[in-house]
Amino acid sequence: MNAPVSATPAETLRTALAGLLDGLPPTQAAQAVDRLIANYRGRTPTDAPVLRDRSDVAAYAAYRMPATFEAVRSALGALAEAAPAEWAPDSHVDVGGGTGAATWAVAATWDGERPVTVLDWAEPALALGRELASSYEPLKSAVWQRSRIGSALTIESTDLVTVSYVLGELTDGDRRAVVDAAASAARSAVVIVEPGTPDGYGRVIEARDRLIAAGFRIAAPCPHSAACPIVPGSDWCHFSARVSRSSLHRQVKGGSLAYEDEKFSYVAATRFPVATAEGRVVRRPQIRKGQVLLDLCSADEALRRETVTKRHGTLYRAARDADWGDAWPPAAAD
Repeated sequence: MNAPVSATPAETLRTALAGLLDGLPPTQAAQAVDRLIANYRGRTPTDAPVLRDRSDVAAYAAYRMPATFEAVRSALGALAEAAPAEWAPDSHVDVGGGTGAATWAVAATWDGERPVTVLDWAEPALALGRELASSYEPLKSAVWQRSRIGSALTIESTDLVTVSYVLGELTDGDRRAVVDAAASAARSAVVIVEPGTPDGYGRVIEARDRLIAAGFRIAAPCPHSAACPIVPGSDWCHFSARVSRSSLHRQVKGGSLAYEDEKFSYVAATRFPVATAEGRVVRRPQIRKGQVLLDLCSADEALRRETVTKRHGTLYRAARDADWGDAWPPAAAD
């Protein structure tokens, strides 16, 4: 299936994914998804990938790529907001990228073509990623390279490194080595995304600390580079991305809604100065009669609740439009 020439990366990816399961019975795809859910995340060593063949990879891509794409695109969007307006990555390495969801997310965030390398252990995932990328001109030249993601990982110098939904599959030592390798290779920025669970948040915080120790500054979601103000074990920082699902995608996943919400935790860190937000909305805003309650992580390294009422005028209207994960206050309401 070919997308229109003017289609966005998101539209092109959606069209390419819709064609993946042509000829594969829905029940077979659903069974493959169930098996992969049970075995893929965090239970399989990196030297024994579970994505055994094209059918496995097609089912997994249909199941996970839309959600991973939206989560990573959200994190990259926060990085883009904090970065200087003229900055865009001139090269990108996607560590553990599999079928390339993060690579598509980068293409959706910054226009233009750039050198891209996707590193992953699973050859069938790389092969399908290459096939999907062939449908979008700026990604046709991407390099899909088999590489063990662990302590022996080497990454050539690049502007941006993404590591999405990977750290949970690794041992403690391999996880630290991968973050350190990303920090050493990145000339400008590293973005790490994990599931929005307490464990995923814990891995992000560990990575955040290592990036700061390597000389990076935090661009998002935190409005500061100090220690996270959340008391360990009491809560966790995570966000939500709305994911549109096609009828085929709903069939594979066994759901009926036209959308789902992907919960994720992330950190975006840079080597260049950034304009961090004064605060970040860290919970879904509570809209009540005449007021909006915002839970914020603030630049003064604290968590606080702000109540915005009608008497705040423009700020109140902005608060009613604010979403979980947004910077606060928005520039237009300052």
